[in-house]
Amino acid sequence: MSDTRVDVNRRRITQAALAEFSRDPDVSMDQIAKAAGVVRRTVYGHFPSREALVSTLVDDAIESIGRALIEGSTGIAEPDAALVGAVFAVWPIADRYRLLISMAEYHVSIDGLAERLAPVRAVCEALIRNGKEAGLFTSPVPTEVLAYSHEHIMLGLLAAVDAGALPPENGARYAATTALLAVGAPPERIHEILESHDVPSP
Repeated sequence: MSDTRVDVNRRRITQAALAEFSRDPDVSMDQIAKAAGVVRRTVYGHFPSREALVSTLVDDAIESIGRALIEGSTGIAEPDAALVGAVFAVWPIADRYRLLISMAEYHVSIDGLAERLAPVRAVCEALIRNGKEAGLFTSPVPTEVLAYSHEHIMLGLLAAVDAGALPPENGARYAATTALLAVGAPPERIHEILESHDVPSP
């Protein structure tokens, strides 16, 4: 069944909003309407406030990240290599949404953001648990805590890209390296895994 006009307008608004927020975090709803090719009333018909629009975009971003996390780690037998595959699959998507994720800290409560990230965190926790059970990850830190740490490592690296401290083309490799070091993977194994993976483009 083809999309309705309502569906088409909603998609145009969210796509335009993501592009406009990435260009200017302070962009107005009027500017988003203009970029989407709709009138202001149409935007507010779908999203009653700027916060509601940001919240929807955050949900879309987290859903995309969750899919990438699973797809990037599926079919890889070694838990450490699976974690790298997951990070490499997630990084380009997270990088695309990085300004939006930064905005979410102000438009979405900390508890709300943590709750939204719970399904993503659960996948990450399972990857780390597999590595611990295989004896590949030696960190004494509890698995659940490591999953939270991994989440914030990614957010920190995205902030470093925003600040100009980290070139985007190095982000995926640094994210994978930091994630593996945090869970206690041996440095020589980290080098071996990274050399065997194609680094995704930013």
